[in-house]
Amino acid sequence: MTNINAITFKQLRAILAIKEHGSITLAANALNLTIPAVSIQLKMLEENIGAELVYRAKEGKSGNDKTGLTLQGEQVLAAGLQIQATLEYCDKSINAINAGKSGFLSLGVVSTGKYFAPKIIALAKKALPDITIELSIRNRQGIIQGLQDQSLDLVIMGRPPRFPKVNSYPLALHPHIMIAPPDHPLVNKKNITPELLLKETFIMREIGSGTRILAERFLDRVGDGNTYEKIEFNTNETIKQAVIAGLGLAIISAHTVSDALEANKIITIDMVGLPIMRKWFLVSLADAQENIIAQNVQKFLEESKESYLPNVFSPS
Repeated sequence: MTNINAITFKQLRAILAIKEHGSITLAANALNLTIPAVSIQLKMLEENIGAELVYRAKEGKSGNDKTGLTLQGEQVLAAGLQIQATLEYCDKSINAINAGKSGFLSLGVVSTGKYFAPKIIALAKKALPDITIELSIRNRQGIIQGLQDQSLDLVIMGRPPRFPKVNSYPLALHPHIMIAPPDHPLVNKKNITPELLLKETFIMREIGSGTRILAERFLDRVGDGNTYEKIEFNTNETIKQAVIAGLGLAIISAHTVSDALEANKIITIDMVGLPIMRKWFLVSLADAQENIIAQNVQKFLEESKESYLPNVFSPS
């Protein structure tokens, strides 16, 4: 009868060493143990297995013990090697987790950044292959809620919130521009007056969007609080297509419409105060538990920002 629960690592190390070195004597030397100590471990292992695990034979004039494994011994050896490999993998995994090279992280990106966010994941798979990054695209309110309830470890957003308390690190410039279809009468017009501008219809993001907040602040400042016509859509892509179709003008992130600008499907309106230069920030909850995985992902995001952020114009 076998007694598997009584088998110890010391017993398995003994048979592994015997197999590797060919004798109990050499195994004892390798393990820095006495020969009787190794023999005792082997005997206990055989008792627990309920079978002879090694055979011994005299070899040559020297009379040295030559030890080999029985069929039962080979089975125990295979199990021992598997256990050893599993423990070594466990050790490497734990060291990787401790070093922040392996694990899971939730990354939130405001909806304005959904155009470059997938590239972050593609780059991270190459640079940090053992870290799983879950991407969550949300509007500004959703991002702030994710920080507050700690469902997001790191976020990329515009203006950091006042609450909850956060740590923020500037990543790059984030220009916002006013766009129009190429045949719009304000295109290439100089010295656009507030009265002329506010006669236009403006296409806005939904309430709670950071882009909408920025657009409304600009128009309220330029128009001195006068009203203007609005159309609301809840995605930047829909706004871009609405401008192309001639439904109105929009103030929008240059990063979200770089393709349409390059294709001359839309044109920027030139007037004082534009472009509105903001920044992308990398933000984390200030009171969150220290997380070395988040620190390593943050370092990656900071160092690789030129690889995933669109190349748009900077202020002159």
